[in-house]
Amino acid sequence: MAFSSNMKFSSLLVLIYFATVFFSIEACHETDKAALLDFKSKINQDPSKLLQTWNQSTDCCTQWEGVACDSNGRVVNLTRPGLFDTDDSIFDTFMNGTISPSLGNLEFLEFLDLSNLKQLTGSIPSELGKLSHLTAVFLDTNQFSGPIPASFQNLTKLIRLYVSDNLLSGSVPSIFQHMPSLSELGLFNNQLSGGIPSSVSQLVSLTKLDIHGNRFSGGIPSTIGSLKNLVTLDLSENQLTGSIPQSIGELSKLNLLYLYQNKLSGSIPSSISGLTSLQFMRLSDNKLTGSLPSSIGKIPLRRLILENNLLTGELPASLGNLTDLDSMYLKNNRFTGKIPSSLSNLVNLLDLDLSRNGLSGPIPSQLATLNLQILDLSFNPLNLVNIPTWIANVNTLQRLYLARTGITGELPQWLSGMSLTYLDVSSNMLAGDLPTWVGNMTSLYSLNVSINGFHSSIPAGLENLSGLGELDLHMNNFTGSKPSGVINLANLEIFDVSKNMLTGEIPVHSKAFPASSFEGNSGLCGSPLPPCKTA
Repeated sequence: MAFSSNMKFSSLLVLIYFATVFFSIEACHETDKAALLDFKSKINQDPSKLLQTWNQSTDCCTQWEGVACDSNGRVVNLTRPGLFDTDDSIFDTFMNGTISPSLGNLEFLEFLDLSNLKQLTGSIPSELGKLSHLTAVFLDTNQFSGPIPASFQNLTKLIRLYVSDNLLSGSVPSIFQHMPSLSELGLFNNQLSGGIPSSVSQLVSLTKLDIHGNRFSGGIPSTIGSLKNLVTLDLSENQLTGSIPQSIGELSKLNLLYLYQNKLSGSIPSSISGLTSLQFMRLSDNKLTGSLPSSIGKIPLRRLILENNLLTGELPASLGNLTDLDSMYLKNNRFTGKIPSSLSNLVNLLDLDLSRNGLSGPIPSQLATLNLQILDLSFNPLNLVNIPTWIANVNTLQRLYLARTGITGELPQWLSGMSLTYLDVSSNMLAGDLPTWVGNMTSLYSLNVSINGFHSSIPAGLENLSGLGELDLHMNNFTGSKPSGVINLANLEIFDVSKNMLTGEIPVHSKAFPASSFEGNSGLCGSPLPPCKTA
């Protein structure tokens, strides 16, 4: 009996507790309710009924989806994104309309998420600047236009601010000196212009700064090094000029540095050795000059992309210290000298692209120990004469590009034993027959042997390459009565046999490749070329 009484007493205490909690939450404040209903009235389309539960007759604190209140009935959380996870799937929807300025009356709001609704338009109301309790604002992936409100300077408690993937324009107002706690700032993929606000350097708590895909101009602030907590810095796809500041080396926590597709000049500072946490560096598509500093070997990089610059000098042997590196893209610069044999230390390297430089041979045979998937050495004065036989030992290789590297003679038959998907030996001095064993390379998707001296007929064996999507044979001396049946391969999208010595009629049932694919063969006729003459 005593045990039963104790159980009843415990149950009574639990009921009292939950009743206390339930009744301690006041009904939704009328000001907040009116603000939310006005927001709903400005929504023209809501196909997934995200706001269906928002009704005048119900309590916004307890019955409205996406709304949460504090114990006084004041709305503190408004969360109605268009992309979110459910228990077993990802839910993706939209809303069409504008943001009502009335949301500025939610004076206790702490969290605002209207992201990924895709079709919210108009400007961001300046009234949102009255919400001084906000810690997070997510308005990204919509179609908001106009400027970032200067009133955001009042959001002094902000930790995360995302207005990316919109149509925002104009310069960024000087608001950041009032946001000492801001940790994440996403302004990317807009039409923002002007300089990067100097006040950004005062965001000492910032871990992520992403403003890529805008129209920012001017230089990178020289005080960027003051952002000691930065993990991600993405200033790419803008119009930034000037040099990379020396202070960037002070960002010891930085994991990702993207400055590509700007107009940056000057050299890569040796201070980058201070980026002791950096794994991803992409500085491509700028006007960077000078040599690659040997201090780069002190960074724990996994990906190094410096292509399309004006970098000069020899590749430092210290690149061999980047043992975590899986991708190195240095193409289209002005590097000279030999390829360092120390690259054989890069045991995790999968992609190596050194094309379009001034590098000389030979290629270090030590690279045979790597598990490369892509090797591109095209358009370097390597004077190879022969394709190095050690390449046959790289069983993982899928793409081999050796265009204009000084190869002569015939293609080596050991290539047929490799599982290449891309093979480019164009712009060399290869001659003789295009061997029939090429038809055994059934993994090929792209074959380019153009601008050589092949003078055989097009091998019928190429018809066996059912996965072939690109075939470039132009500017050789191929002969024969007509292009072989390869022209009708189901996956073939690019086909070029122009400037050869082919004759005969192009098959009527062939794909509608442009006339340029066949031009320069005086003996070819038929669509898309002029019709053949009949006897």
